Amino acid sequence: MPEKCILILLDGLGDRAYASLSYRTPLQAARTPVMDRIAAEGANGIYHPQAVGLALPSENAHFALFGYDIKDFPGRGALVALGAGVDFSAGDVGILAHFANVFEKNGILYMGDEKAPGTEFEAKALAETVADFETENVRIHFHRFQGLQGVLTLKGEVSRHITDTNDMINGIPLCEVLPWDTHKNDPAAQKTSRVLKKYLTWVYHTLKTHPVNFARTTRGLLPLNCLVTQRAGQLDKVVSFEKRFGLKGLSIASNNIFGGLARYLGMDFMMVSDSKKAGEDLAKRINSAVSLLDKYDFIHVHTKTPDEAAHRKNPVLKKEIIELLDEGLGKVIDVLFSHPEILLVLTSDHSTPSSGPLVHSGETVPVVFCGKGIRRDTVCCFDEISASQGCLSCLRGPEIMYLIINHLERSKLMGIMDTPFDQYFWPGNFKPFRLR
Repeated sequence: MPEKCILILLDGLGDRAYASLSYRTPLQAARTPVMDRIAAEGANGIYHPQAVGLALPSENAHFALFGYDIKDFPGRGALVALGAGVDFSAGDVGILAHFANVFEKNGILYMGDEKAPGTEFEAKALAETVADFETENVRIHFHRFQGLQGVLTLKGEVSRHITDTNDMINGIPLCEVLPWDTHKNDPAAQKTSRVLKKYLTWVYHTLKTHPVNFARTTRGLLPLNCLVTQRAGQLDKVVSFEKRFGLKGLSIASNNIFGGLARYLGMDFMMVSDSKKAGEDLAKRINSAVSLLDKYDFIHVHTKTPDEAAHRKNPVLKKEIIELLDEGLGKVIDVLFSHPEILLVLTSDHSTPSSGPLVHSGETVPVVFCGKGIRRDTVCCFDEISASQGCLSCLRGPEIMYLIINHLERSKLMGIMDTPFDQYFWPGNFKPFRLR
């Protein structure tokens, strides 16, 4: 049986059927001979990181896919801050934030254009103006990462259990900052809501008269006059990936969120850059993974390109990206198949619809396990419908990791306790029996 796992994750691969693709999904419509070859030589199924119908973001889905209970997810804002290497400690709160256009009506702020563009010069000037704020012994700092995007860090007696202000819909009011109903009597959540409201109000009044926005309105452009917030997070104690599953892990990706998640779970992280050649990028990442198998037991290889294509609401573009990724897989597939120690897992984290208002959707995605000793079913095409006919049926949440441990011959017989901490793998990292 295999000894190492390479998990290839095609982000946002799942989709819906479109008339422009003869009522097929982009994956069904795409020419994917290499993915189909993997399907034909492996065990197929469908996957959802929690419950079918629920729309999950990538970070929550990956948390579950890596074998963790999704109720313990720390929040995206915290992971982004961690991945970006900002000054961020346990107890601090991280909140996603970006500049947007809003307008005022009857004392209420409405979203004008959530994705109003701005130059790098404008973004830097605005960020410097609203970078620091302090009230009620809470210090807020805005860290800009790229363009208009960034993260707020809150230090003090603060809580992540507060509502977003950004509902991602133009023309409707921003949401009020409030404690979650489960924490409505929590002084820290009450204080965090109050402090963040003061900061965002100050930001709005400050940016209304900012020279950048005066220049923009003079040119007929919408002012970037507000920061909108989403997905607060706070780090907590977590059992490391290696302690939980007995595997030394590595994530190869081009996004800070995966760096933050890897760091949080005690995995190593390799930051890579995206070019305009999605297939070649994927091939390079897989080659890197193969070259590192002597150092790692589990390697996550990620590409965001299917998800990004779907967010452009263009099913044909997504189909073309999938075909490029298949070509990239074709450059390395023989190397993968020639290694008897490799367990190859090909899947996605969630579905991203190429039309309509949803950011992500709740349909399942295909998954295939391929390697020495793996059952082979009769599926010969890698897509959402064909995969559902496979022998793996429908996997949910951490079941992918359980299967990976199983196929690496490390699955522990339930009831065995060779370590004080109930690890999922066998033999565990046990303490030797000493006579004295």
